[in-house]
Amino acid sequence: MLLIFVPKLTNRLGYTINVVMRNILQTEFAITVDPVTFRNHPEAKLCYDSHPLDNCDAIFIKARNLLFETTIEEQECQCFEYNGIPVLFPCYGRNTELPFDPFAAIFYMISRYEEYLPHRNDIHGRFLATESIAYKNGFLQTAVVDRWALMLKDIILKHYPDTFFSKRIFNFVQTIDIDSAYCYLNKGIFRTTLGFMRDGLHRHDKEMVRHRMRVLRGKEHDPFDTFDYVIELNQKLPNRFSLLFFALLGDYGIYDKPISSYNNEFRQLLQHLGDYAKIGIHCSYYSTDEPDRIVRETQRLSEILHRPIVRNRFHFLRFNLPSAYRNLVRAGVVHDYSMGYADLPGFRNGTCSIVPFFDLSSDQESDLSMHPFMTMDTTFHTHMKLSPKQATEKYHALVDEVEAVGGTFSCIFHNQNLCEEFGWEGWREVYEDLLEYVAEKLK
Repeated sequence: MLLIFVPKLTNRLGYTINVVMRNILQTEFAITVDPVTFRNHPEAKLCYDSHPLDNCDAIFIKARNLLFETTIEEQECQCFEYNGIPVLFPCYGRNTELPFDPFAAIFYMISRYEEYLPHRNDIHGRFLATESIAYKNGFLQTAVVDRWALMLKDIILKHYPDTFFSKRIFNFVQTIDIDSAYCYLNKGIFRTTLGFMRDGLHRHDKEMVRHRMRVLRGKEHDPFDTFDYVIELNQKLPNRFSLLFFALLGDYGIYDKPISSYNNEFRQLLQHLGDYAKIGIHCSYYSTDEPDRIVRETQRLSEILHRPIVRNRFHFLRFNLPSAYRNLVRAGVVHDYSMGYADLPGFRNGTCSIVPFFDLSSDQESDLSMHPFMTMDTTFHTHMKLSPKQATEKYHALVDEVEAVGGTFSCIFHNQNLCEEFGWEGWREVYEDLLEYVAEKLK
């Protein structure tokens, strides 16, 4: 067993060591503040302090102050490269194994420390990818947290080759956001009438009017109803593929346009999807500002599915830390899948591993687990304006990065964007290629 010595055990430090050793490296470990116990330990030892312990043969990692603080303030965490990997928090010393503090760097990324500091938001109040230290230093598409943890693993094995680490296994999680299950059907008389008026009188698009009419008369399939296509495709895939749906059940508004939760066909659809995949709530645009909405919307989905709702992704990826995550936990939601950017692909919290959320403001670990995602279809299509071929190349590169560190590749698609209409022609091929590319790696 690995024993880790620290001069003082703080909440930040205990949380970070747990994430590194338990969540990522998956090894047996213990922490001590007693030098005598540490010196007498007969197995692997790692000292994390400002200086090594006297008369003690152990791995030494020199510590910066970040994990021994409780304040939130600007940090000197200059980025540089070490062995080809971007690193933060330079920390030099004659005896230290690394020229940076990996624990401080990991905590800074996974706690989203920079999102508590002054920064610019976009028009929806979201933290911009371009504001992040990862983007500014060119490592947004690198799973730096996992790579820093693997550096520690290599050092431990170099000194203590008998130390056991469970093998990290590459996994794949695809998630489908249901912003609107149908394009034309089940919208109600008022919304359907407005749709005809918009297409016919405002846009003067006669073909769209005819298309809507054919669907409403049952002569054509609703273009947004791609759910059977997704399920049939996934039934051919390996067992290590996970499929999750997130259903928007908020009230109708400017940014939320779901099918009514009282609509019987929509309710039956969600129950049908629940037979094949896990379903979470897609908390509405204003839910991050009004926590009562989270409670109402999770209750709606729970009543439809007859089960507790424990998973969420915020609509528009609109959430603020730490309040949004606190509100989820109060509503009984303990898994969040919002940790990623709308405007750029990559690793928002630096990792492709599931980690618990640390609430910097209260200085304690939360009951909520963060499931980061790396890519979203609208990021490539709408924000970056990539062609299907260019998007496919991006998907492959990010999958390769996640596979290299044995993490979980998670991505977002939308049911309406798999319809091959409305400017999304060619994106089913992107989706199918991604599934095939991952399936080859999981053989």
